[in-house]
Amino acid sequence: MRIFTKKRDARSAGDGLAGPARVDARTKNLTKRLLPGDIAVIDHLDLDRVSAEALVACRPAAVLNAARSTSGRYPNLGPGILMDAGIPLIDDLGPDVMAISEGHELRIDGAAVHDGDTLVAEGVLQTAETVGAAMDEARAGLSVQLESFAANTMDYLRRERELLLDGVGVPDISTDLDGRQVLIVVRGYHYKEDLVTLRPYIKEYRPVLIGVDGGADAILEAGWKPDMIVGDMDSVSNKALACGAEVVIHAYRDGRAPGKDRVEELGVPYVLFPATGTSEDVAMLLADDKGAELIVAVGTHATLVEFLDKGRAGMASTFLTRLRVGGKLVDAKGVSRLYRHRISNLQVLLLVIAGLLALFIALASTEAGQTLMGLIGAGWDDLLSWVGRLFGGAT
Repeated sequence: MRIFTKKRDARSAGDGLAGPARVDARTKNLTKRLLPGDIAVIDHLDLDRVSAEALVACRPAAVLNAARSTSGRYPNLGPGILMDAGIPLIDDLGPDVMAISEGHELRIDGAAVHDGDTLVAEGVLQTAETVGAAMDEARAGLSVQLESFAANTMDYLRRERELLLDGVGVPDISTDLDGRQVLIVVRGYHYKEDLVTLRPYIKEYRPVLIGVDGGADAILEAGWKPDMIVGDMDSVSNKALACGAEVVIHAYRDGRAPGKDRVEELGVPYVLFPATGTSEDVAMLLADDKGAELIVAVGTHATLVEFLDKGRAGMASTFLTRLRVGGKLVDAKGVSRLYRHRISNLQVLLLVIAGLLALFIALASTEAGQTLMGLIGAGWDDLLSWVGRLFGGAT
C-alpha cells in the first residue's frame, strides 16, 4: 500500500492507491474503527472541521465521500484540513459507493473507485485549488446562511423561552454545583490541546468535570474522572458510562430519549433532561441553573463560523445559550491566557533566599564547609583588590 504526502501533486494523488474499505454514513462512528491505511467511505455533505480532524487523526489512505464535501452553502473547513494533511479526497461519488462491503479491498485510479475489477463510482478528486475555489464561492453566498441562522435562532427562542429565561424544565441532580467552578468538555475544536493547557488549573481549583458525550472519554484519557456525563449517549463509551459519574440523558421535547435503552442495559442510573438544542447547550444550562460560579468550556463552539461549520440549524441554540449563561462562561483558551499559578514572584524570591540561607548554614556548620567558605572569601578579596588596581591605574 502507498500512503502519499501532500508533497505529491494533486493529479497523481489518487493513482494506484489501494486499501480496505471502512464504510459508514456517520463519520464519527466510522472514526471509531478506522485504521491507518484504510480507505474511509463516508456520506457527509459539507464536511466540518471536527469530523475532518477526527479522520486525519486516524491516518486513512484516502477519503471517499458519496456527497459533496462542500456544497457552497457556507465556507466549511473540513476539506482544507484533509488537503493540509495530504489525504486524498474524492468527492460527489453518489450513493452507490455506500454499498461497498466493509473490508473489501478498493483500488483508486484518479477519481475512479474500483472494487476488484468492477468500477463502483467516479467522482471529483479534490485539490488545494478546487477547495479554495469552493471556499470563495461559499463566502460569496454566506449572507443567505446568516439569514437562515437568524431565523432558526428566533424559532428556538420562541420554543424554549421558558427554559432560557426562567430555567423551567431543568431536572434535579445529585452533583453539587452550587458556588463551584465547572469544566465542560466537548470533543470538539482542539480539546486535547486545551486539556493539556488546563492541567495546572484543574489541579489547583478542582472544578466539577462534565463530559458531553465523547467528552467524558476525553476526560478519562487525560487522566481524570468525570463527575457528570451529559448527552444523548451516542458517542460515549461503556467504560465512561460505568465510571461512577452521574448520567444526564438529553431527550427530545416529545419525551424520546435514544440513549436511554443503552444506559438502562448497563444498569446505570440516570436523569432525563428534555430540551431542544445540542447536548453542550444542555450541559451549560444545567451548570448555570444549579449555581455554578464559573463555567469553563473546552471544545465547544464559540464563533459564528464554528456555528455554521457544525452544519445544522440546531447550532442557533448554542448562540442563545451563551447569551443566557453570560459572564459565567469562559472559553478554555481564555483561561489558558488569563490563568497564572498562585505563587507570586515575591514568593519565589523568598523561596530562593531561604534556600541560599539554608545552604550557608549547612556549610558553616561543618569543617569542610568552613574551609570552602574561607577559600571563597579569600578569592573574593583578591578579586576586589585586582579590580581596584585596574581602575586605579586607568585613572
